[in-house]
Amino acid sequence: MDKTNKQYDKVIEICRTIFSKKMSDYGTAWRILRPVSVTDQIFIKANRIRQIEETGINKVDEGIRPEFIGIINYSIMGLIQLELKPSEKELAEEKTLELYDKYFNLAKKLMMDKNHDYGEAWRSMRISSYTDLILMKLKRTKQIEDNNGQTLISEGIDANYMDIINYAVFAMIKIEFEEE
Repeated sequence: MDKTNKQYDKVIEICRTIFSKKMSDYGTAWRILRPVSVTDQIFIKANRIRQIEETGINKVDEGIRPEFIGIINYSIMGLIQLELKPSEKELAEEKTLELYDKYFNLAKKLMMDKNHDYGEAWRSMRISSYTDLILMKLKRTKQIEDNNGQTLISEGIDANYMDIINYAVFAMIKIEFEEE
């Protein structure tokens, strides 16, 4: 599990660097998005990955790697939006990165706990399975959102975002470290 811990940290570094650079370019314009819009953005990215996986063709000069990074970063934005609520006001860079780190670390802790119990079974899975699991979690999230966040027995939107982060991190680990 030490290997997984180190690989997860490398994925955090990759995603955080891109998030930070985009924040320099755009600020926190995404703060205006309602959580349902964040969910739809994640869906667009996951759907594009599935389309590329099924057809083997991508006409935009980007593969699936940037889409998984986008899924991770949008999921963290979604968690921030659930906590802070949408706003037209910019969020200070330091506070934004503090929240980013908070949620990525919570996702990592969840993954490590589950990874302990499941014995790293995710390493035997295909990237396309992570895509399908992300799409399933998005369908669940949309249903919860359509029910105004109410569930009878299931976990909430935040738990689905956390699982989506971890499935996308697994895909990134497979992409980044496949040969190890």
